Amino acid sequence: MSYARIEIAPSILAADFAKLGAEIRAVEQAGADVIHVDVMDGQFVPNISIGIPVVESLRKATRLPLDVHLMIIQPERYIEDFVRAGANRVLVHQEATAHLDRAVSMIRELGAEAGAVINPATPVATLTDILYKLDTVLVMSVNPGFGGQKFLPVAIEKIRQLNEMRARYNGAFRIQVDGGVEAENTGELAQAGANTFVAGTSIFHTPDPAAATRQLRKLATEAISQRV
Repeated sequence: MSYARIEIAPSILAADFAKLGAEIRAVEQAGADVIHVDVMDGQFVPNISIGIPVVESLRKATRLPLDVHLMIIQPERYIEDFVRAGANRVLVHQEATAHLDRAVSMIRELGAEAGAVINPATPVATLTDILYKLDTVLVMSVNPGFGGQKFLPVAIEKIRQLNEMRARYNGAFRIQVDGGVEAENTGELAQAGANTFVAGTSIFHTPDPAAATRQLRKLATEAISQRV
């Protein structure tokens, strides 16, 4: 698996659910690579969002991979259900399970790509022993639970650390960033080593979500070409 290719992953948490199908088609036609789906349980994070039936509906509505981010306690209880519903990638929080290795192994055994997520206060080093099993590491650049939050700069250093670890160990995992991603910081994130950019408000809360998707790709692509 190559991590070099840029991915733009619109987050449906910020979409208008009354016209979700149309909004997904718009970003899909604009070149989005992945649809990011936030699942919240009201316990691990202070919010409740969508569940398995919506993922099943999304699977019928788009050809794009579904990147399902489980912000739930003990995610291993529901991994199989989400994969069966159509998740191509399942991301679980390091902080949400006592058995991260088991959860990641379960995702891979079910045929999906596996990702681990770290919150802003969680050190990158907590993932050192499991990096070889991961397809994706997601760095949260806001405290999870709500869209539209201000970007936390601590994420940039974490991305740099992961990029160095990836090079050192010849790793193939993607570095994904989620939270406050917008035109103003996409270039810096790409230069730090990020490959997949999750964007909700900066895509769906604009007059033209398709144009916003294209702009993020342009900015990230230009910046990644300048990496030393």
